[in-house]
Amino acid sequence: MKPLIADAHPILASMDHEETIAFYQRLGFSLAVPGDYVIMRRDGIELHFWKCTERHIAENTGCCIRSEDVDALYAEFIASGVKATPPEDRAWGMREFYVIDPSGNLLRINQRIPPPTA
Repeated sequence: MKPLIADAHPILASMDHEETIAFYQRLGFSLAVPGDYVIMRRDGIELHFWKCTERHIAENTGCCIRSEDVDALYAEFIASGVKATPPEDRAWGMREFYVIDPSGNLLRINQRIPPPTA
């Protein structure tokens, strides 16, 4: 049976679109749609940004980005000067690291890890 849900595009708050665009370009995203509503793309995903004037909204917003190689992506982000927590294996079966963008949005970047074998 064909999936009924094919994709999702998180909508995140942006305090300053120019700062948001520059930050996500450092993460390897390209600007797909400029203007009052910004869309950034990378590797088949899109992140959408709306203009927000209240920082507490962005600081309570985030998204999960699935990767096939968290460690390589972490190394790429660090090499570009982006601050991130080191990748860790989590009890919920994910290896993940975190990035907070300039507006305060949390990016939880993860990859599935196999369950421990007995």
